[in-house]
Parts: sequence; structure tokens; C-alpha cells
Amino acid sequence: MIEYSVLLVSGAVIALLWANLAPQSYLAVVDVTLLDPSPIGHLHHGPDGERYRVLTLRFLINDVLMALFFALAGKEVWEAVALRSGELRGRKALTPLIATVGGMAGPALIYTLGAVALGKAAALASGWAIPTATDIAFSYLVGRLVFGAGHPAIRFLLLLAIADDAGGLLILAVFYPTGDLAPAWLLVSLGAAAGVYLLFNWLPRRLDRHKQDRPNSTRVRRAYGFWPYLGAGALSWYAFQQAGIHPALGLLPIVAAIPHADVSFGIFAEAEAKLPDLLNAIQQGLKGPVEFILLAFALVNAGVAFSTMGAATWLVLAGLLIGKPAGILLMGWLAARPMGLGLPEGMRIADLFVMGCVAAIGFTVALFVAGVAFPAGPVQDAAKMGALMSFGAAIVALAMGRVFGVVRQAQA
Repeated sequence: MIEYSVLLVSGAVIALLWANLAPQSYLAVVDVTLLDPSPIGHLHHGPDGERYRVLTLRFLINDVLMALFFALAGKEVWEAVALRSGELRGRKALTPLIATVGGMAGPALIYTLGAVALGKAAALASGWAIPTATDIAFSYLVGRLVFGAGHPAIRFLLLLAIADDAGGLLILAVFYPTGDLAPAWLLVSLGAAAGVYLLFNWLPRRLDRHKQDRPNSTRVRRAYGFWPYLGAGALSWYAFQQAGIHPALGLLPIVAAIPHADVSFGIFAEAEAKLPDLLNAIQQGLKGPVEFILLAFALVNAGVAFSTMGAATWLVLAGLLIGKPAGILLMGWLAARPMGLGLPEGMRIADLFVMGCVAAIGFTVALFVAGVAFPAGPVQDAAKMGALMSFGAAIVALAMGRVFGVVRQAQA
């Protein structure tokens, strides 16, 4: 996670400097056309009404390569929900899940009420989902600084962040279509996932019943590896684009089809690198490339002029810095006390508020949502600036940790 964070911040800093010192050259690079017309890319309408796609560098990074990032996040969500040892199963997950609802509803409410109060609801309302995001990696790193690696709030924070990501993926799919909706194309995506699952996952395991050495599963994996899933993923991605749903989510149906371990050691647990299943092997293979994809993502998205700060900036910040801690505290308290679900041993109600301040770092996903919530222009740039400035939540969290007497706990 440290490498991911360093590269992402580096990309954001370079983009900010470049966009403010040489804005014309920055825009010329990030919006350069790679292919026109193209089978993939932004949809354009010609003067005669014809529709065609144009592939730009920004589309390649945001819509194609970022699908790998969301696939890694989707893998953690899938394991946390589907496996018997998953972190988001059973009673232990109820308090974090309920707190997550508050951590998403609170920012959306603050943002929307603020837009109404400013008389700009019509112009800014579509950005309500931007402050619902929580950046998993940065929140985790700041959380360790505030609570210490051994504090029970850290695992609670990870559960909340991954559930937040799951909610964010759902919001992107439902509320931010990229074109005219054509849901029939989703049948192609589901067909690709079902086909690759049946042929390269279920059938070999079915043939291996009562065979401890699992010869068929081993033969299929050695002969084909990840290639069938790559082909199914490309087909699913294309189907999402044609369906009008953000194609960066296009690999998610395939994640569930890949052979996976029967246990999960926890969200982003390093121990899973030693598991021999194909899903974890693919995750390990993608980690390096995804770090540089996130560097590229920051470069093409974080380049906003400081002069673009406006109402959207302050609404995003208010949603994150006020709505996120308040929502997590309120719903977390409701789950722990009136509903009787409790908190992990060693964790206090006050820790919920401090954790909410940590979770207010929106950055990566907030930047992504800002890019689809508004068309390119001053409002989108102002919203992105709010996502970038959410790094200030780290300072707030450290201060609140001291105010509320958080005792740092080292890893046992």
C-alpha cells in the first residue's frame, strides 16, 4: 500500500504543478486522440447524426486501465461476502456495515443540502456521490498513524472502507451511465462470466470429485492459466461500454468466475500472496501494473487549476469532513448501542468519530466519481479540487485522535 500511495500522490502533485504552470500543454497531452474513429472510446455525434467513438489517452486510462484497479477492489469485496471466513459475513460485520451506510448517506445529505442552500441544486446536484467515497489505502495508512497497527479500529476501518467501495461501485453503475442505456448488452457480460466459469472452473472441479490430487483442475490451470478469463473480461468490458454502464466496472462479473481459495485471511492481507489459487495469483500479478495505472490516473485527473475552486469544492469538502464523521458516528452508535450489536473489544464510541475523520479521505474514488458526475469544465475541476483537498482529513484525524485520547496500539 505504501508504494501505491507514493505513486498516486506523486502523480497528483505533478499534475497539479503541470496544469497550473503550463495548462495548455497539460490538456494537449491528457486529451490527445489515440484513435479516431475507434471501436472503444468516448461517444461522439457527427454533424449528420452519425455516432462514432474516439479513443483518447484519458479514456484509455480512466475507462480501460482503471478496470484493473476496480477488479482488485472487487476481488476483496467478493471474498469478504462470498467466503465462509469473509469479513463481511455474519454478526461481526453488521456494525461496520451500518456505519458504512451513515458514512455514505451523511456526506450525500450534507452535499445536497449545501447545494440547495447555495441555490445551485440544478447545477451541482449530480455531484452528490463524490463525497461518499473513502480511499482505502490512504485511510488505512492514516488510520495506522492515529490508532496504531494493533488497534481494533483498524480492522473496523478496513471493513467500512471495502463496504464503502462496494457501495461506490453500485452507485457508479446505477446513477452514472456513460451513454444511452442498452441493458440487453449486460446479457453478453453475464454470458461471458457464466461460460468461463462453467468451462474452466466448475467443470474441472466437477470432474475432480473425490480426487484429492485434483488432476483436471491442475491440468486446466497449467494449460490455460488466466487467458480464458482475460478473454471473458475483454468481452464483458465491451458489453458494459455498449450497455451505457461505466466500462471501468466491466471486469467485476468475471472476478466471481475465477477459481479462488476457500478461506480469506482478511481484506488486503499479505498472507494471501502465498495462496495457490488463480484469483490470488492474478491479484499478485496485477499489483505492480495497477500501481503505475494509479500514477497515470492521478496524472490525467488531478491536473486542475487552483483558480477553479468554487462551490463544488467546498460542498465536496463539507460532505467529507462533516458528513462522513457525523454519519459514521451516528449510525455506528445506533448499531452498537440501541441495536445492541456492540463494538469490537477495546474500541470506544469516541473512536467511531475519529475513524470517520480518517475515512473522510476520498481522493482516488472521489476523483473518479467527479470525472463522471460532471462534464469536463470548471465545475468538474472544482469538484476534483475538493477530492484532492480531502487529504486535509489526515490532519483533522490526527488532531481528533489527541483530543479524544486515542491510545495507539502496536501490532501484537
